[in-house]
Amino acid sequence: MPKNKPPLKIIPLGGLDGIGKNMTCFEYGNDMILIDAGLMFPDDDQPGIDLVLPDYTYVLENEEKLRGIIITHGHEDHTGALPYLLQDLNPQVPIYSSKLTLGFVEGKLAEHRIQNRKLCEVSDGARIQLGAFTVNFFSMTHSIPGALGIFFQTPQGSVMHTGDFKLDQTPIDGVLPNYYAINSFAHQGIDLLLSDSTNATKPGYTPSEAEVGASLRHIIKNATGKIFVSSFASHIHRLQQICNFATACGRKVVVTGRSMVTNTRIARQLGYLHIADSDIIDAYDIDELPDDKVIVLCTGSQGEPLSALARMANGEHKSLTITASDTVIISASPVPGNERSVQSIINSLSKIGCTIYDKSNTLVHVSGHSSQEELKLFLAMTHPRNFAPVHGEAVHLRAHAKLGRLMGVKPENIFVLDNGDTLEMRNGQVCIGTPVESGLVYVDGLNVGATEPAVLRDRQKLSQDGMVTCFVAIASRDRRVSEIEISCRGVSFANDEDLLSGAQDSVRDTLTRAANNTGSSLETLKKAARNNLSNYLWNKTHTRPIVIPVVMEV
Repeated sequence: MPKNKPPLKIIPLGGLDGIGKNMTCFEYGNDMILIDAGLMFPDDDQPGIDLVLPDYTYVLENEEKLRGIIITHGHEDHTGALPYLLQDLNPQVPIYSSKLTLGFVEGKLAEHRIQNRKLCEVSDGARIQLGAFTVNFFSMTHSIPGALGIFFQTPQGSVMHTGDFKLDQTPIDGVLPNYYAINSFAHQGIDLLLSDSTNATKPGYTPSEAEVGASLRHIIKNATGKIFVSSFASHIHRLQQICNFATACGRKVVVTGRSMVTNTRIARQLGYLHIADSDIIDAYDIDELPDDKVIVLCTGSQGEPLSALARMANGEHKSLTITASDTVIISASPVPGNERSVQSIINSLSKIGCTIYDKSNTLVHVSGHSSQEELKLFLAMTHPRNFAPVHGEAVHLRAHAKLGRLMGVKPENIFVLDNGDTLEMRNGQVCIGTPVESGLVYVDGLNVGATEPAVLRDRQKLSQDGMVTCFVAIASRDRRVSEIEISCRGVSFANDEDLLSGAQDSVRDTLTRAANNTGSSLETLKKAARNNLSNYLWNKTHTRPIVIPVVMEV
């Protein structure tokens, strides 16, 4: 192949520093495609932040090259950034995915009042041409219907992207991974494999979704009161099983929680969730039925404080109440970082006295991601010349890289990347290229952008040590300190009159000396007040609240 042809660039912009905000660019000359556009929920060290997005500056800078956006499946960590990205992109850029995923995407865009976007449905076996990219789609099994893997060919070589997957042989909807297509692509030759690493540290095989059914069926059949099931709103396979068991036991289904209502409506409209209209009732009609004839599907499996389950656990839901005779099933596993929130809800439910089932005591949840033996099997099927683990934290990526070595991929052909790193492929050979700008974009209320680190540090400090405001009045004629008032928020000494009186005296002495210096400005006095009060409080309380000095001439 002539050397003057441009390389194929593989640029992960997100998804390699945690479970979330997946986004990867593939660029060849004047053509570029984007796979996934996800978000991540904030950690405890990001107070006040609503959502975390990948920095997609590189996509916007090369917008004229973008031939299409491909979404592998409908989970938030693969779709959630789309509304924000699309607000800045040419509306003619097409979005390709399965019918259910596009249904979820359409709902998201409607929420953000984004209209007239090109949503293009593809399915297992589809092939499309996006500039220099010949893109093939094949079905995969995951914890949501309509999950797709991608194999594409370019003038410089071929790439397979698995999306999120597990090798479930008994999926609820009967749609198996397309092993024929996977092996056919492997026979053609896969120059680079990008593969899901979420469960790369877990030995063995991930159980089938069907195995959860036996536990759920037993619980629903034997429960005597109302049943509340909290699950991911996008886990349509799980919801289908629950609906099947509920109707078989003569229970009517109530759906509550905004995302649960939205997703079940879309899934029913598109034919992915099957339940008769007569078997679904409104939450306000629940009192008309005996408790043992009701099952409630609700949000809150991740401990979200405003979710339906959290409000019911705290007695704050407007139409539904959990009592001691009821049963609660938390049919999900906490996303890393949410464990404390989930445990808080479990404690609240325990105080009510209801029966609680979660992954710690019953098989009410299985992962949607492949464990080690499945990952090794996939490597064995595909025989990639080069391998880059994706979708996971550093520990997952490195564990998957180790599996790659065990399966015969040469160590020099395995690439453990960070967001913003670039791989370049020439004639099927892969090497590290020049990195691009990457990072985080914060959604903070209506503000979408790079929230200053200082802002987050201040919020953390406020949450830890509180805030003290010091108002000082300086006489403009003789520069005398005439009045000092100290106001406290979120501190333990707010009512300690002796300490606050001492703080006033300390600030007064410092500012009196500073005000007598010729040329001392109000800014100088503010700095002196801040330093003095901060040191005084540290000496007396060993805390460092944020100190805000306000100095005015009167």
